[in-house]
Amino acid sequence: MTAACVARALDARRSGSGWMAKCPAHNDNNPSLSIREVDGRVLVHCHAGCRQSDVIGVLEARGLWRTQPTQKPRVVSTYGYTDEDGKLLYQVVRYEPKDFKQRRPDGFGGWIWKKGECQVLYRLPEVLQAAIVFVVEGEKDVETLREHGLVATTNAGGAKAPWIPQFTEVLREREVILIPDNDPAGRKRVLNIARALFRNVVRLIVLELEGGAKDVTEWFNQGHSELELIALLDSEEVSR
Repeated sequence: MTAACVARALDARRSGSGWMAKCPAHNDNNPSLSIREVDGRVLVHCHAGCRQSDVIGVLEARGLWRTQPTQKPRVVSTYGYTDEDGKLLYQVVRYEPKDFKQRRPDGFGGWIWKKGECQVLYRLPEVLQAAIVFVVEGEKDVETLREHGLVATTNAGGAKAPWIPQFTEVLREREVILIPDNDPAGRKRVLNIARALFRNVVRLIVLELEGGAKDVTEWFNQGHSELELIALLDSEEVSR
């Protein structure tokens, strides 16, 4: 049911980018119900003071509104962050609909649902053994690169998570390739990391993938290969 359909059924009149109609939840002589559509969602509001639930209840009874059932979040992935010896420090839990939470062992077989006290880079033992490391934004992208035989890492918390000095120390004297997510937040994150790593690593490359992919996982899903990725790195080196 679109906003236009609701407006038509209520004999509403156009008002700016939306409509005004007589509110079906009260005896409305002066149209007081605004109807508009934002990002595919129908929004209604009675300016005379009717409760939203009352308005929607009447619209549902008339077949003009269908409340979408709330989808219960389900765990789709867990990503373990360990110390250099492989001991689990905390996990990032990914949910669908998309959401992330951190939890750490409580020492008794359960979890404390709080951020890990000692933040480390993802797949730390592998990073410590590698001379070349890719840094991406999410754990899913790390796993994608690992599937293609490459060592990669990230830090928990997404684009807004701080890059702390300990992360720079781990990557010191290594070759680092930063691959940003294809959005402003992703590019800003990579810029901040590049500033922290500058003069602390052997070689630093910021590689933006072509083709409109939102991240390296989507890029590979478009049919690209690790050989293409290496070729892009080689061309990046030549252009410097």
